[in-house]
Amino acid sequence: MWGGRVGALPRVGGFWLTGVLGRKPSCNAASLKGNNSPQCWNCGGSGNLIEGDGFFCPQCRALQPPDPTRDHFSLMDCNRSFRVDTAKLQHRYQQLQRLVHPDFFSQRSQTEKDFSEKHSTLVNDAYKTLLAPLSRGLYLLKLHGVEIPEGTDNKMDRQFLMEIMDINEKLAEAQTEAAMKEIECIVRAKQKELTDSVSRAFEQDDFEKAKEILTKMRYFSNVEEKIKLKKIPL
Repeated sequence: MWGGRVGALPRVGGFWLTGVLGRKPSCNAASLKGNNSPQCWNCGGSGNLIEGDGFFCPQCRALQPPDPTRDHFSLMDCNRSFRVDTAKLQHRYQQLQRLVHPDFFSQRSQTEKDFSEKHSTLVNDAYKTLLAPLSRGLYLLKLHGVEIPEGTDNKMDRQFLMEIMDINEKLAEAQTEAAMKEIECIVRAKQKELTDSVSRAFEQDDFEKAKEILTKMRYFSNVEEKIKLKKIPL
């Protein structure tokens, strides 16, 4: 699932792709079918640009602009689910960057260079978003029309907020590596517990529950950032 369609594209930066070996591409738009299909900006062809990965025109092999309707899950060729195989996600990321990275378009037209920059940025954003549980969950919620606004402290239970305050106080007072590691272990365990819980919430389509858990994960994520900053030598 992860490599088949990517391997069926044209040669880019030393990678052979199906459709260019042994024949000359035809750019005759009149011979193409489907007037309602997206048209190639280069040759005007409308031949199945939406098929496959949709990065290249099947007629002239010009790189096409990104599809604005495509979400991160579709781009990275994985199911729209909180559970993601991160190894396959990384493999897909590497494959796509071999296809659309700007380094492979230095001898192409300025239009294709610009499209390459946009594609590469989208691939990077999609990969980073889906790789981390918190950003993946927030993005999945957004696709379901649910967002978490800033300033939700007053909606959190008091016990949880007291727990976060206690961890922050311990972090502020920590002066040794051992103390820092102890706090790190606590936060990591909490994030693991919350990640498992939010996964179950998504499996049950309980988006309100997922929203509550992801809000808590965001608090712990802020603590993790503080830990990283405290580790950096001044």
